[in-house]
Parts: sequence; structure tokens; C-alpha cells
Amino acid sequence: MICNMLNMKYPIIQAGMAGGPTTPELVAAVSEAGALGTLGAGYMSPQQISDAIRDIQERTDAPFAVNLFLPQQHELYEGSILNMQRHLNKYRARLGMSEVNTVPNSQDLFEQQLEIVVASGVKIVSFTFDAPKKSLVDQLHASEITVMATATTVKEAVQLELCGVDVIVAQGSEAGGHRGTFLDVHNEVCIGTMALIPQVVDAVSCPVIAAGGIMDGRGMAAGLTLGASAVQLGTAFLTVNESGANKIHRKAILASSDTDTKITKAFSGKSARGFKNEMMLELETICDEFPPYPIQHVLTSDIRKEAARQGDKEMISMWAGQASPLAQERSASELVRSLVEEFEDALRKGALKLSSPSV
Repeated sequence: MICNMLNMKYPIIQAGMAGGPTTPELVAAVSEAGALGTLGAGYMSPQQISDAIRDIQERTDAPFAVNLFLPQQHELYEGSILNMQRHLNKYRARLGMSEVNTVPNSQDLFEQQLEIVVASGVKIVSFTFDAPKKSLVDQLHASEITVMATATTVKEAVQLELCGVDVIVAQGSEAGGHRGTFLDVHNEVCIGTMALIPQVVDAVSCPVIAAGGIMDGRGMAAGLTLGASAVQLGTAFLTVNESGANKIHRKAILASSDTDTKITKAFSGKSARGFKNEMMLELETICDEFPPYPIQHVLTSDIRKEAARQGDKEMISMWAGQASPLAQERSASELVRSLVEEFEDALRKGALKLSSPSV
């Protein structure tokens, strides 16, 4: 059913990772291979989104999705922001940057971003960080757009279905990058994929996508066996040839171990899983509380960009899931093909074990 709904050959979705990894080349290659590519457009300007969508459409006639961040409500406390700037100036000094002692402006571009996406003819839109209002979902349905959104608990999944969302991405705590939690944010719980998926499947009637810690066909088989209609992978696509992830990030993933990541608010003010480094751990030691997303994201962005330019892995956010050691270097189409082959192999092995005579 999900393959018909999203017009894809295989029940595989490439996560919409914002910040550069989801290049038009990657999105198009994934969709051309029979899965569903997703443009992570959360940090892009309306013009950048328009250009990227046009580039993807020139590369493939296959459907693809665009992921956007729903607007976040936050209080602006000037004192805490200036105090954070003082902490961050230490890292700016290490990079040879000038001090910053001002409160930055953060502009909400969501309405403009969405307008561009709808006008472009994209037929699948995914949201994260909140539940879209039913009026918004109805508006997108009127344009024949399928709506996806992320939940990290059963309660969130139920609310998404009440809002009219067509497909729910159930994100386990193993997942890399930002968590999609939007209810009980200040008392956030971390439910693993294996525990979350069957509970969400039982609680809602719409298709559920399993996300978090899935890197190969074995994980795909597990997700579908738990009742999911498809699987979503992020970290696995960061090291493919078409990915826009920088060399430092790729190298960290390929050299990683299972204990190298943790969930932090240090870089953006919102819980996200990434590789531990000096800046993350030092800020967590110094600060009891961070300015909320997107303020902290804006405050640290100049440091992270300059550190990446200089090749300093200790001051950049490198998002990755707990199964990152399973990542490989290859093309996006080779990854999709191996997922399908490994999935079928996992099912065969499982069937053989079930049919084996007892000893």
C-alpha cells in the first residue's frame, strides 16, 4: 500500500537531512533507484529550495519528498543569549574569529518555503518538530499532496493522525540528527525503535515508517516485521557518493564505534544525536540549560561553519545514529540495491530457522 501511495518501487525512504547532505544528486539517485529521495530543506532559503527542486526534477521524473521544519515557539531571553555568546567566544577565538556579543535575528521562512514547495509540483511533503495543523494538512490535500510527519511516542503519533497526516514516521531514539519530539518536550523520553514501532502501529490506522538505527537489509526486515509499512534511513546515506556531507563527517562515520554518539542540545537547543566532541561535551559541562531551538542553532552556526572550513572536527555538529559503524562508501543506487537483497536474504534465513527441526 505504501509503495502505491508514494509511487515508489521499494518501501525505502531516504531521510530529509537538512544542512547540506541531501544534494539534488542524492535525492534524484535514490528516487531513480526505486526508493524515495527526500530534500532536507529546513535550513534553505525559498530561492535555494526552488533551485534544488528544479535541479532534482531535471535529473529524474520519479517522485521525491521535501522535508520542512514546522515553526517553533520560543521565548527570547536576552540575558541568557548574551551569556551563551560569552561561552561561545572561546571557540571563536580558537578559530581566529571575532567575538560576538549581540542578540541575533532569526527569521521564520516557513510560509515562504512551503509556498515554493507547493508551487513546484512536489507531491510529498514531510514535517518534523511539531504536528501540522489540520487546516494546513487540508490545504496540502487540496493540492493533492501526501503529508508525512514524525512522532517519537505513541501519544504524538495519535495526535498526528488526528491532524489528518497520511503517513507517520516513528523515530526511535537510535536515530541520528534531531529528534522529532513535540509533546512533553521538557520531559523527553527516548523510546527505542524496536519498542516504538509495534506500539505506534497498534495505535494508528495510517501507514507507519520505521526510523532509527536502520542501516541494512536486516534492519529493514526487522522494521517491516514489527508492522511498519516502510523504513527510513539517514546515516546510511551520509557516506554514499552523492551525499553532501563533508569529508570530516564522512570520515567520522566510517571510523565510528557503537558508543561514539550521544543525544545533545549543545549545538542547536533541540535534542539531536551526533558524535561526541570537545565543544559538545564542554558546553554540556558549563551550561545547565541552552537557549531553545532555533536560537542556539543560530548562535553556534558561525562557529560550526568556520570549524568545518578549517577541518576542525571538535567544533562541528556531526549527526549520526547509533548504528553508524555499519555505513559504507558506495553509490546511492548500490545502497538501495543492497538493502533489497539483504532484506530478502534476512527473510530467507529467518524462514529457515523457523522451519528447522528442533534438536
